[in-house]
Amino acid sequence: MSEHAVYDNPLVTRYASREMAELWGPQRKFSTWRRLWVAMAEALHELGLMAEDGRTPRIRPEQIAALRAHTDDIDFARADDYERRFRHDVMAHIHAYGDVAPAARDIIHLGATSCYVTDNTDLILMREGLRLLRDRLVGAIDALACFAQRTRDLETLGFTHFQPAQMTTVGKRACLWCYDLVLDLHELEHRLATLRFRGAKGTTGTQASFLALFRGDHDKVRRLDRLVARKMGFDEVYPVTGQTYSRKVDSQVLDVLSGVCQSAHKFGTDLRLLSHRQEVEEPFEKEQVGSSAMPYKRNPMRAERMCGLARFVFSLTVSAAQTAATQWLERTLDDSVNRRLTLPQGFLATDGVLRLLLNISTGLVVNPEVIARNVRQTRPYMLAENVLMAGVAAGGDRQELHEALRRHSQAATERLKTGAADNDLLERLQGDQTFAAVDFARVEAEGHLAGRAPQQVDEFLAQEIAPIPERYPHLRVQNDQPAV
Repeated sequence: MSEHAVYDNPLVTRYASREMAELWGPQRKFSTWRRLWVAMAEALHELGLMAEDGRTPRIRPEQIAALRAHTDDIDFARADDYERRFRHDVMAHIHAYGDVAPAARDIIHLGATSCYVTDNTDLILMREGLRLLRDRLVGAIDALACFAQRTRDLETLGFTHFQPAQMTTVGKRACLWCYDLVLDLHELEHRLATLRFRGAKGTTGTQASFLALFRGDHDKVRRLDRLVARKMGFDEVYPVTGQTYSRKVDSQVLDVLSGVCQSAHKFGTDLRLLSHRQEVEEPFEKEQVGSSAMPYKRNPMRAERMCGLARFVFSLTVSAAQTAATQWLERTLDDSVNRRLTLPQGFLATDGVLRLLLNISTGLVVNPEVIARNVRQTRPYMLAENVLMAGVAAGGDRQELHEALRRHSQAATERLKTGAADNDLLERLQGDQTFAAVDFARVEAEGHLAGRAPQQVDEFLAQEIAPIPERYPHLRVQNDQPAV
C-alpha cells in the first residue's frame, strides 16, 4: 500500500519536532517496556529472590544478560502477530521478548501487572517530554525578554476593549506576553519536580504478588519498589496506587500543557491584531506567499497556526479530566484508548506551538513609523486625562471639565470619521473657556503618557527574567539586534 493512501498525523508530519515524535514513537515505547523488565529482573535478583527450595536464586545472571542484550531489537511484526492472537498488547510483547531471549522467558514480567510497564513508561515519557518543552519555553521567554529590552521605550497605543486607551510601550506589552510564559514555566517546573514513578505495585496496588515472591518479607517489597524506581531514574514513587497511578496526574500534566498554549494563543492573537495595524509583524520570508489569489497579502500564518494548535491542546484537558473522574474503584480499562491519544498528541501539539512561538519571537518585525503615525492620530485623546488633571489643579470643577472633554472628544472623532486627516481635539479644548486656566504647552511637554512603562520593563527583566537564564544558561537565545 502506498504511504500516501492512508491518513498520516499532521502533528508528526508538519508540526512537532522529530525529537518529540521519536519520544512518543513505538520504538521508544517498547524499548522502555523491555528496560523496565530488565530493571525488575535485576532488582529481584539483587534483593535475593530465591526459588522454592529457598537456596537457589530464582533469577540467574545469564538470564538478566540475555534480557539486556535485546532491549532495542524489537520484531514489531512478530509482536503484532501475537497481539492478533492474544488481543493483549503487553502479553504480545512478553512473548516477542521471550522469543529473542529464550533463556529468560520464564522470568519476564515476574510478579508484575501490565501497568508496571505501561504506566511507568508513560511517566518516563512525560518527564522527558516536559523537559523538552521546558527548554523550548525558556528559549521563548528569553527571546521575548530580548525583544522587550530593545523596545522598552518605543511608545505605542495601549488598548482596552480593542479601543485606544492610554499610551504604553512595545516593550511593556512584550513583558505581558513574557510574564504569562514565566508563570507557565513555574507550573511546568513544579510538575517536573513532583512527578513520581508508579513503581512495583502489583495488580491492584497492594503489592500482594511481590509479598508472595518474597515470602512475606515486607521490607524487601518496599525496597523493590524504590530500587526499580532508582534504576529507571526516579527518586520517588507514588505512595499509593490502584492498578494505575492516579489519573489526576495525567490531568495535571495536560493542564500545564494547556496553560503554555493559552499563553501562546494570547500572544498569537495580539500579534494578529497588531499585524492588521501593521505595527508589529511575524517574520515573512523572501518568497513566502500570503494568498494563492491575492498576491499582495501578508497573512500572519505562523501566529494563526500556533493559535489553532493551541486550541486543540485546550480540548484535550476535558478528556483527561473526564478520565480521572470516571475511573472505577482500583481501575477500569476505558482510560487506555483515551490516553493513547491525549498524552502523545498533547505533547506533540504543544511542541509544535512552542516551536512556532520561538520562531516568531526571535524574528518579530517592528514598524516604528507606522506606530508613530497611529500615535499622532490619537495622541490628543491620550492627553485628555492630563488636561483634566491640570484643569482641576487650576481650580476647575472635575465633573464639568470631564463633560466638556467628552463632548469635544466625540466631536473630534466624528470629524475624523468623515475624512479629516488630523485630530483637532486640543485645538477645540484651547478654544473652550472651560479650559482657559490650563497651560496646554506644559501639559504636552510633561505628558509622560507611557508612565513608568520603560522602567517597569527594566524592573521586570531584572526581577523575573534574570534568574531564569542562570538556571538554564545553555538555553539562552543569541539576539544582538539593536534597540528600536
